[in-house]
Amino acid sequence: MTNTLTADDVEFLRRPLHGFLTVAAGPIPPQPRPVWFEATAEGTIQLFTAPDSLKVRHLRRDPRASIVVAAPAGERERWLSVAGRTTVTPDGAHDLCARLAARYWDLDDPARADELAGMLAGEWVRVVVHPETVRRYGP
Repeated sequence: MTNTLTADDVEFLRRPLHGFLTVAAGPIPPQPRPVWFEATAEGTIQLFTAPDSLKVRHLRRDPRASIVVAAPAGERERWLSVAGRTTVTPDGAHDLCARLAARYWDLDDPARADELAGMLAGEWVRVVVHPETVRRYGP
């Protein structure tokens, strides 16, 4: 257990995997939600969401969250868990949305490109998880 991401962690997190986000002020038992995410050069994890989403309302009451990312079935077991305080900001949310869509979708597909255009017309915020605890398992 550490409080920082290693180079191997960042390499793993650059894959188009889903993360499962849990917020501290949420329901009991916690109910993780799948999210697209990005590991940053600063060692944080960021994602985007609607400014009026339930997760943002919970984070405004209690800024703690965790995200768990696991290798897909068929691969050797590997997972990474990052927990820490979050910040919520509109800055950079649309750019992040566009980057993640390009990572997770084939934007040469006109249907996906149209879906992204619709998303970019909406309002988004960027949620940044600042690691306080990093746990990992696997190679």
